[in-house]
Amino acid sequence: MAVEFGEGAHAAQRWSARISLAASGAAVVLPLAFAGAAASLLLIATIVAGTALTAAAVWWILTRRGAARAGAVALAVATPVAVLAIFEAANLLWLVLVCAALWAVAVWTGRTALSSAGATRSAAMPEHETPAPRRPFLIMNPRSGGGKVGRFGLREKAERLGARVVLLDPDHPRDVAALAREAADDGADLLGVAGGDGTQALVAAVAAERGLPFLVISSGTRNHFAMDLGLDRENPSACLDALTDGVELHVDLGFAGGHPFVNNASFGAYAAVVQSPAYRDDKVRTTLDLLPELLTHERGPLLTATATSAHGDGGDSGGAPVTVTGPQALLVSNNPYRTEDPAGLGRRERLDAGVLGVLGLRVDSAAEAAGLLRGRQSAGLTVLTAHQVTVDADRAEIEVGVDGEALTLPTPVRCRIEPGALRVRVPRNRPGVPPVQPPLDRRRLRKLAAAVGRTAVGRTAVGRRERPVS
Repeated sequence: MAVEFGEGAHAAQRWSARISLAASGAAVVLPLAFAGAAASLLLIATIVAGTALTAAAVWWILTRRGAARAGAVALAVATPVAVLAIFEAANLLWLVLVCAALWAVAVWTGRTALSSAGATRSAAMPEHETPAPRRPFLIMNPRSGGGKVGRFGLREKAERLGARVVLLDPDHPRDVAALAREAADDGADLLGVAGGDGTQALVAAVAAERGLPFLVISSGTRNHFAMDLGLDRENPSACLDALTDGVELHVDLGFAGGHPFVNNASFGAYAAVVQSPAYRDDKVRTTLDLLPELLTHERGPLLTATATSAHGDGGDSGGAPVTVTGPQALLVSNNPYRTEDPAGLGRRERLDAGVLGVLGLRVDSAAEAAGLLRGRQSAGLTVLTAHQVTVDADRAEIEVGVDGEALTLPTPVRCRIEPGALRVRVPRNRPGVPPVQPPLDRRRLRKLAAAVGRTAVGRTAVGRRERPVS
């Protein structure tokens, strides 16, 4: 796909590429010029060793208790300090700081050049024009997100726009799925939720079941689903604009053992931690108390996950299903999360690809924990996409976190996705999803830096995703 730019934009793109190449080159040459080859190698070795030792110390913090954990904390703090002290003693600290700044400039300008060249442009989820609802029905949790329903006047605005609103009473829990079904039976032509993602998922499943549009109001604490829909998370009242001036997005809906999820289902360590009654009151202490036994397999199930396509065949193993054995943590998501852009971790570029994302983590030693610094190349990290994921264990029931809600489900747990099952009504004007940042490709940067003329031709990575198991 060719993308044309004006001369000014093309010139800025060329110069961004040139600055990136110059900054990265300077970051390599400066240590050689001021410290020599031997000292430069020692500098690199010190940084690598310090980083690996810090990562190992973090692993010991998570898997030890008492004096051993305290020692690991001290090591995790002391190692970076020692590395800096070594550089200072060798009069190289200034050089390290300058090189770090140069690399930061190289990454920023390089990504700017590649983004301008169209390297990160991807087709947005298609919008569908539909009539505004006449009888919308909304469920609101007044305590969600620290009281955003009241703080932003969500009930009052919704009722002014013609919606029927039911406020939940946290002291008297109600079945939100049953409420949604009753509203649909009474003639509601839109279902919506102002609450957490777990509540969103339950009502979303009813909307999908009845073929009704679904409205997401970003009044929760984290609002992951709203974020990936491109909604305004800072002002949840803006989501209500969809009632009068909105469009529809057709997105996928995930299921874990029959339980719907809009974000993910988690198995292993995190799922076990959120089951603890103490977790809600003291998340950090509860996590640190439970993780040692969970991460060393002294407690919790031994998991096995099998990822397959919709027809039961895989792709990453020459046609056979892909099996992940013994992960301490496993995340199955409604569409894959970004893994190549650190700034975009926890985000999904699309919600309509019709696949599940699979992230499996298995670490059995401090050395393997340090190996996680290799990212996707780490042996302890599995990144897949699939149409179905079957999670089995060495016990009849396992703990599962479904959109943050703690459940216990019989094994095996079958996770599946229903492509385009959910009609989400969103405001026509909304912030949108931030674009994926491209990896630095020096070959493309060199071509851009050498380019001349009025146009730049960039290949777009449209809908770039993990290699599917299909």
